[in-house]
Amino acid sequence: MNAPLRHTLLLVDDHPMMRRGIRQMLELEDDLQIVGEASHGEEALALIEPLKPDLVLLDNNMPQMNGIETLRRLRAMNYTGKVLLFTVSDAEDDIRDALRLDANGYLLKDMEPELLIQYIRDALNGALVISPGLTRVMAQALRSPPRQADVELTERERQVLKTIAGGYSNKVIGHKLGITEGTVKVHVKNLLHKLGLRSRVEAAVWAMENLRGVG
Repeated sequence: MNAPLRHTLLLVDDHPMMRRGIRQMLELEDDLQIVGEASHGEEALALIEPLKPDLVLLDNNMPQMNGIETLRRLRAMNYTGKVLLFTVSDAEDDIRDALRLDANGYLLKDMEPELLIQYIRDALNGALVISPGLTRVMAQALRSPPRQADVELTERERQVLKTIAGGYSNKVIGHKLGITEGTVKVHVKNLLHKLGLRSRVEAAVWAMENLRGVG
């Protein structure tokens, strides 16, 4: 019998007790494996190339280099794995900066352990994950200039938006909706223009804020 696929994680947090608690929790999961720990951003950056983790669970409030700057440096060095901000801060500026730097989620540390595990799995599967209660804060953080929720969308555009919010790629969206990947790209481009948005992340947040049955 084949062993289950194990996704690898790097923990980045300046509090040893927090790292130890997360490690002990995730060691009970057959599909998740902690391959390294870092206490600050510089240490995390040095571990990315040798460890090549599938996901980085990243604290924000750290000495020397905070999580936002660490994320910026990770993307600058072309790290394409998943990055989840895991922090106590619900500040709009932090949320906005994280998402515009292509974070795969923003989670608060007061959540239940079981929910954190689920969000890690969801992010590894391509979803944008958001701590409960932060959707409106995230929408406000990304709203520049304000956008109206009652913009006219076709049924197909609403379907595409909902699948974007689910974290699916253009190829998967095309398969789900029975259209070509090229057609999906056209829909995404048109949606961003119509809604005055700049990225798929902003579109996902808009969908969770404004479409029923999302989020």
